[in-house]
Amino acid sequence: MTSVQRARRQVRLSRALGIALTPKAVKHFEKRPYPPGEHGRTARRKESDYAVRLREKQRLRAQYGLREKQMTRVFEEARKEPGLTGEAFVELLEMRLDALVLRSGFARTVLQARQAVLHRHIMVDGQIVDRPSFRVKPGQTIQVKPKAVTMEPYMAAAAGAHRDVLPELPDYLDVQLEKLSAKLVRRPKRAEVPVTCEVQLVVEFYAR
Repeated sequence: MTSVQRARRQVRLSRALGIALTPKAVKHFEKRPYPPGEHGRTARRKESDYAVRLREKQRLRAQYGLREKQMTRVFEEARKEPGLTGEAFVELLEMRLDALVLRSGFARTVLQARQAVLHRHIMVDGQIVDRPSFRVKPGQTIQVKPKAVTMEPYMAAAAGAHRDVLPELPDYLDVQLEKLSAKLVRRPKRAEVPVTCEVQLVVEFYAR
């Protein structure tokens, strides 16, 4: 799939789910804030409880760019955590390495963040980590490896090129953008995580 095809797919998915998943999708979404297809402009008929919960789960999954198997695995882990399962679910997703690379401003989209990890451009505590699902622990430092910092995408990131399209930097991250370095200072709290999702509906979907 080419980058243009991927971009179009993300725009279409954004419209289907009712959220802009990428900066490029924002402009298209503003022009056509309704689902794709010939019936997109017409009012939705009343949806079943299952359909409502499914869409909410798909929205969360799309914002992290995950496969269903990955989502299910993290949800099962969240069920074993103390407190509310839905909040723990989002918090665990947010501590993925690719998610934190995005939040730190080293990439423009979650797909770019994942590519950065897969291409072995990201280090955790000085060691290269090439697993996007790697769970970053509080106190650990994420940074772009020295040999990659002179690459154009990371030079742009260090200059703050992505900050205008990303949410405000959350308090659980201490970022030195010019050094392409970020530290997870503590576990994220659901209320701080910049994702659009009714997590209780997602819990109900998986608990059915």
